[in-house]
Amino acid sequence: MKKYRIAAVPGDGVGKELIPVGQKILEKLSAVDGGFQLEFEYFPYGCEYYLEKGHIMDPDGLDKLKGFDAIYLGAVGHPEVPDWVASDGLLYTIRKGFNQYVNLRPIRQLPGVASPVTVDGKVNITFVRENTEGEYGDIGGIFRENSSHEIAIQTNVFSRLATEKIMDYAFQLAQKKKGSVTSVTKSNALKHSMVFWDKIFNELSAKYPGIETQSIFADAMAMFMISKPQTFDVVVASNLFGDILTDLGSVLVGGLGFAPGGNINPEKEFPSMFEPIHGSAPDIAGKGICNPVATIWAGQMILEFLDEQPAADRLMNAITNVCAQGKVRTPDMGGTNTTQEMGDAILAEL
Repeated sequence: MKKYRIAAVPGDGVGKELIPVGQKILEKLSAVDGGFQLEFEYFPYGCEYYLEKGHIMDPDGLDKLKGFDAIYLGAVGHPEVPDWVASDGLLYTIRKGFNQYVNLRPIRQLPGVASPVTVDGKVNITFVRENTEGEYGDIGGIFRENSSHEIAIQTNVFSRLATEKIMDYAFQLAQKKKGSVTSVTKSNALKHSMVFWDKIFNELSAKYPGIETQSIFADAMAMFMISKPQTFDVVVASNLFGDILTDLGSVLVGGLGFAPGGNINPEKEFPSMFEPIHGSAPDIAGKGICNPVATIWAGQMILEFLDEQPAADRLMNAITNVCAQGKVRTPDMGGTNTTQEMGDAILAEL
C-alpha cells in the first residue's frame, strides 16, 4: 500500500476550522479506497505562532517540511500582524524555498452555485500563475526611510528560465485538456518585463503549433472575465496579474469559498502546498460558518498531485453533487448551514 505524508498547517482564523474538515474527508477516502494511506502531521505555524514565538515558522521549518509529500494549508493572517510579515514568513518562504513555481488555480462553476454575473455558458478556466518571481520578486528597499525624501523601490524580476517553465506547464496542460492558452500581458506599458514575457510566449507558441493562443492586456482581461469568461480555457499569467485575476474569477463562480489553489513543484523535488485562496477571515473566525468547499477542493488537488486520480474524481463528484442538490448551503451560498454540516454532507455523499 502506498503511504503519503501530509503536513497539515491550519494556520490562523478559519483555517483552524477548515483543515480538520478536509483532513477527515481525505482520511475517509484513503480508508475506503484501500490503495493508499495518508499520514497527517500537524504544524502550528502562522500568525498566532508568531505572536507567541516571534516567528511565523520555525527557522528550520523548511527542513521539517521537506520530507513530506504535500502540505495542506488553511490560511495565514491576523489583525495584529502586518500582512507582509504573515505572507513573507510562511507563504513566500515555502513557495520559493521549495521551488513551487506553478500556482495552479481552477476557476470552475459548480452546478447549484449562484453567480452574481450572468454567463452564457459554463465557466471553466485554469489559471497557471508564475509563483516565485515577477512582481513579487523580493528585490528593493526603502531609501531615506521616515524622511521627506523617502523613496520605495520594488523591482520586478523575470528570468527566461522561470518564464519558459511556467509557459511550458500551461501549454502542456492545454494539450491534455485539448484547449487554448491565453497569455496575460501589459506590454503596452511595461516595455521591459512584459515585452520580454510576450517574446518568450511567442517563442513557445511555435513549439506547440496545434494549440490556439492569444495575448490579452491585463486590464482588458479583467473586463473579458466579466463579459465572456466562458471563452477562456488555460490562462498563463505573471505573479501579480494571476493573483488579482483569480480573485476576480472566484466571484464568477460563487465567491472565495469555491476557490482552491495549488503551489506546485512539478518535478516533485520538494513537497507542493495546497490551500484555499481566501484569507483567515478574522471577522467570521470561530463562528463555524465558513464555506469549506475551497479547502476540501484543495484536498482533491492533493490527490490529483499524488496521482490518486480515482479518489480525486470521487471527491470532485461528491463536492459537485452536494452543491447541485442544494440541500446544504453555508451562509455565503444563501443558506444557514455550518462549516461542519457542509463537510459532513460531502463526506456522506462519498
